[in-house]
Amino acid sequence: MADLGELLQVTMRRRHLTAQALAERTGIRTPRIRVFVQDGAQGPVSPTEQELAEIAAALGLPLDDILDAARTPARTMA
Repeated sequence: MADLGELLQVTMRRRHLTAQALAERTGIRTPRIRVFVQDGAQGPVSPTEQELAEIAAALGLPLDDILDAARTPARTMA
C-alpha cells in the first residue's frame, strides 16, 4: 500500500492537479498540501482528519484509502 505522499503524487498527476489547484479545491493552504505530498503524514506537518477528508473529496478518492495511506509509513530508500 502507498503512503499518503505517494498516493497524493500519483492521484494528482493522473488528475493533472498542482498543489495550488488542490489547495483551491480544499481550502487547505498550498504549503501544507506540498508538505503532505512530499513527506506524507509522517512529515513535520501532520494532516488532520478533516484535511484528509477534504483531500479525499477533492480527489474523488474513498476516505478509507486516504486514511489507510496516512497510517502507512513512507518507504525509505536503502
